[in-house]
Amino acid sequence: MVDKEAVLDTILSQGILPLFFYEDASVSLEITRTLYKAGVRALEYTNRGKEALANFRIIKQAVAADMPGMYLGIGTIKTGLEAEAFVDAGADFIVSPIIDSEVAQVASSYKLLYIPGCMTPSEIHVAQQYKAMLIKLFPANILGPAFVSSIRELFPGQLFVPTGGVELEADNISAWFRSGVCAVGLGSKLISKKVLDERLYDKLYADTTKALELVQLSK
Repeated sequence: MVDKEAVLDTILSQGILPLFFYEDASVSLEITRTLYKAGVRALEYTNRGKEALANFRIIKQAVAADMPGMYLGIGTIKTGLEAEAFVDAGADFIVSPIIDSEVAQVASSYKLLYIPGCMTPSEIHVAQQYKAMLIKLFPANILGPAFVSSIRELFPGQLFVPTGGVELEADNISAWFRSGVCAVGLGSKLISKKVLDERLYDKLYADTTKALELVQLSK
């Protein structure tokens, strides 16, 4: 049984939550290995293609064998059936772009960390009814750090992670942390299509190291 407090603590301590999907399983695996070598210990693989479940199983096997201390979560989960399938494949936590009662129920029944996506104060309130310890603010590029600054006093103690358009730049990352978030989600700004298509693993390693350093300076 995965300890959801340990998963949450890992996300908070590293301060970033990398996320990606790629059709090719071998590339997906090498991306995961590169992130791990750079210091990442919590990663979100996203359910954004027909290969996602099979790829996830392959990555999970490698994580269990070769990457001690790594938590592998699944993102872009929108239905209870999807959640069940990936829990069966070994997902350590569940991330969603929306709030869905069935997904919340699956996460609760397996005692997994559930990170629902919210864009409004009303949605944040609903997510809290499902006991979401960490809430994803999505899309972050539309909301911006000012949104967090404006609403955080309404939800004292609530942890937020903005995802979708967070830039790999010192000014942008520090602005998010100043606004009150506890971590930032990094997708295509870190693991770009170019990095994936051209297998730019050295670049990814360098950029991930930079992101982890920027976050530590911003906290």
